[in-house]
Formats: sequence, structure tokens, C-alpha cells
Amino acid sequence: MPQNSTHVLIVGGGYVGLYTGLRLQRKLRRELKRGEVRITLVDPQSYMTYQPFLPEAAAGNLEPRHVVVPLRRVLNRVTILNGRAVKVDHEHRRVRVRLAGGTDDEHRDLSYDLLVMAAGSISRTLPIPGLAECGIGFKTVAEAIFLRNHVLAQLDIAASTQDEEVRRRALTFVFVGGGFAGVEALAELEDMARDACRYYPALKPEEMRWTLVEASARILPEVGEDMGAWTVEALRKRGIEVRLKTMLKSAENGDIVLSDGEAFKAGTLVWTAGVKPNPVVRASDLPVDDKGRLKATAELTVEGTEHVYTAGDNAAVPDLTKPGEFCAPNAQHAVRQAKRLADNIVADLHGKPRKPYRHAYVGSVASLGLHKGVALLYGVKVRGILAWFLHRTYHLSRVPTFNRKMRVVADWTLALFFRREIVSLGTLQRPREEFELATGQRTEAD
Repeated sequence: MPQNSTHVLIVGGGYVGLYTGLRLQRKLRRELKRGEVRITLVDPQSYMTYQPFLPEAAAGNLEPRHVVVPLRRVLNRVTILNGRAVKVDHEHRRVRVRLAGGTDDEHRDLSYDLLVMAAGSISRTLPIPGLAECGIGFKTVAEAIFLRNHVLAQLDIAASTQDEEVRRRALTFVFVGGGFAGVEALAELEDMARDACRYYPALKPEEMRWTLVEASARILPEVGEDMGAWTVEALRKRGIEVRLKTMLKSAENGDIVLSDGEAFKAGTLVWTAGVKPNPVVRASDLPVDDKGRLKATAELTVEGTEHVYTAGDNAAVPDLTKPGEFCAPNAQHAVRQAKRLADNIVADLHGKPRKPYRHAYVGSVASLGLHKGVALLYGVKVRGILAWFLHRTYHLSRVPTFNRKMRVVADWTLALFFRREIVSLGTLQRPREEFELATGQRTEAD
């Protein structure tokens, strides 16, 4: 390795991290081969998750492995290091990483020449009693799989018990947050559970209670006020309660208390009420705004700082098509920002001028279950099966790699001929339970 080689360190393996790495290894192929440039990507996982397809994975329409992209396979010229970045010391060009599988005290300091901050976001929670103990998020493939197994397990409980209170609690599902994640997750899982009821003679779909709780006066603001209102009515026609201008006040022991005073028991609580930048952003000496996001320039560098680039959820990127506003934290912007960011890194390495990121927002699409959807594209309002088709078509085009595209298409094609699998594999969360029973560490009474 040449002594003067440039080290590019990418923190985060989401949309921005993956697409930046892809672009850099393509545009810097000669430099990478000669050892003049080396790239390292740090992320706790060895894969990138295509989050728009998580609801379909949770509902059983897609194989969970097909909504993730293996980083080592795709970024074959990038060194992948599994660990969590916990501190950035840009003054000394160093990032501290807590290694995967190590103890909390086991760290590794990585030096760099150029830094890409693409750490993304985590769920934004509130100090609501019981939320930490009872709630589950919906940002990862692990959460999607768990939620699918959990919902089906609740149906198993309800169909097996003779206790009406236990039955009612098991069949009550609460989702907090009316953005894309909350609405799509609820709609897909309700659709799956309704379909599953055909295999439970003791259950009727109308016995289930699905509730969406949203603090504001509307849901899905990205698709416009009219289409958001249409979505509310469409969900209510399916028997789903949509509680606007309502907040979750408590969830201790699964006892749900809402801000309007209603209280009831629920076996499922899903929290999708917004996100916040990854904590490593705060644990840095880089400039942040009042929301904890990195202050970014239109050229996707960090404001007032040299040799640091940023984009995606952890950055406040100016929207040049709407002066005074920032780009929305979504995949549409993140993928395009990553490509511009990588091009600007290449420009800096080759002594050429950078270009600003500019993208007029195309619109949004949302799935509301099988053959149901809503969309606002280029100002055109679309709903029903056509919106659902547009949702699938658009996101299929955005899925990284031809390999994953074909696997997703194969899943959808099989679904045309066979019903989706309705089986709970909740014991996957407890893989040693059976063995503990065999060895006497656990008894049937435990």
C-alpha cells in the first residue's frame, strides 16, 4: 500500500453508505487497484436494508432475505468493518468504533483522510410509561420478522384461550405514528391477519381491533392533504380505527391509555412516531443544528469543515428547489444524494470543482395492503390498485443490484399462484428453549 494513499471512511451502511461505496468503487477503480485510494465502511450489520419493502416482508409477501443487500458481496473493493461508530474526533481525523461481538469496552480507532457521515437515524421515542418495555419499532428487518411472528402468535393465543379478556387483548393491535412506516406496516399486517383468519375457525376478522394513533390532524403528509384524508377513510372502511389529534400517554403492562382518556389492553404496540439522527452525530466535534442533524452544504460537505461529507437522515441538506427548506429524510433523496456525494469526492481527489445537489421531489407512493395503495406523483393523485402497482414498480426500480430485483420479482410471481404462508416462527427468538428443556435447565412449568 503506497504511503500517500487516501483513506475514505464511510460511517453507515444504509442508502447513502451503500450507494456512495458503489459509486466510488466504480469511479475510482484504477486508484483502488493501484492502492492510491482505499475505502472502509463501518456498520453494525453486514447488509443494507431496503426499508420501503419491510411492510411486505412483515406481511409475508416478500422473503425477508430479499429486502436486504449483502455489503461484502456488493462492495467488493471496499473493506467492511462490522461495528458501531460511537465517537468522531475530526480534529485528529479519528473515529472510534465499538466492534461487533466485543464488549462495551472493546473499541478500535480508525484514522481517515476523508470522512463520509452516513450514520442514518434511529427511532425517536418519548418518555412514555411502559413504551420501552412493551413497544417495538419498525426500522429493521429483525423488527419486521419479529412483528410478523408476534401478530400471528397473537392469533394463536386468541384461538386457543377460553379467557375473553386474554382473547380481547391478543386481538388488539396499536400503531403509533401516521407516517409511511406506521401506515404501511399497519395496513399490510392487518391485511395479512384478516387473510389468516380463514385458517382460524374460532376467529372472525371483525373481532380484531386495529388502531392507528397520530398526534397531528392528518396522516401521510407526503401524499398531500386530500390523499391523506382519503387514506383515513379507506382504512376506516376496513374497520381500522384512525385516531387523529391523539397521543399515547401510557402503555404500562400493555394497558394503553390515550390522550382522549380512553384506556384498553393491547397485546401489540408498534412505535413509528418519527426518527432522530444516529447518536454518533452528537458524539462528534462536527457542527449540528437544533434537531441534532449535521449542518450540510448543497455540495454535501459539512458546513465550515474540510474533508467531511454527509447526506441522508443524519444531515440537514438544503433543498435548492425550495429555498429555505431542507430535503426530506427519505430514500428518494438519499440515493440521489449519495451519487452526488461520491461524485464530489472524486472531483476533490482529481482537483475538479464540486457540483451542488439539486432534485425536485417527484412525489410519494404508499402501499395499504395487497392491491391497495395511494400515491401523489408529479401532482397527480392516484389511489387503489394502480397506486399499489406504482408503489411496487417504483421501489423495484430502486432496489440495489439486479440479483435482488429478480428475487423480489420471483416472490411476487409466486404470490400470484400460491397463498402467502401463515405460520408463526416466534420460537426463532428463543432458539435454546427446547434444548434447555431437554437438559433440565427449564421445565414445562417455567
